Amino acid sequence: MRNDVVAVARRWVGTPYQHQASCEGAGTDCLGLVRGIWREICGAEPAVVPAYTPDWSETSKDERLLEAMGRYFTHVPEAAIGDVLVFRLRVVAKHLAVVSGHGKIIHAYSGRGVVETPLSAAWERRIAGVFRFPDRSN
Repeated sequence: MRNDVVAVARRWVGTPYQHQASCEGAGTDCLGLVRGIWREICGAEPAVVPAYTPDWSETSKDERLLEAMGRYFTHVPEAAIGDVLVFRLRVVAKHLAVVSGHGKIIHAYSGRGVVETPLSAAWERRIAGVFRFPDRSN
């Protein structure tokens, strides 16, 4: 399944950035990318995603993204291909990426869209959690 996650994520490369969107080829943000992979790998999304602002609760310091990941994904101690990394940017965790292997990640961000980039030291030191998609049998 991990290779399937990466294959699906790579199909999204080149999709433009669009805040709160999740449509392969048309527009997505980092959460939308993970939601799109979920739909293809796991089926229907487990919950409706409420509207969110680009600041992701920075003023309230709520860890909404980490909490949601813990509800629907399996927290794992170490990243492997196909896992989702959650990054803390500034105050709260608010960015996601899929580990694609060979030291690279696939993620979406403003001004770049969905790209596959190295997991640089700058990204690595911001990792706040590592999560695995649930088995298809669940």
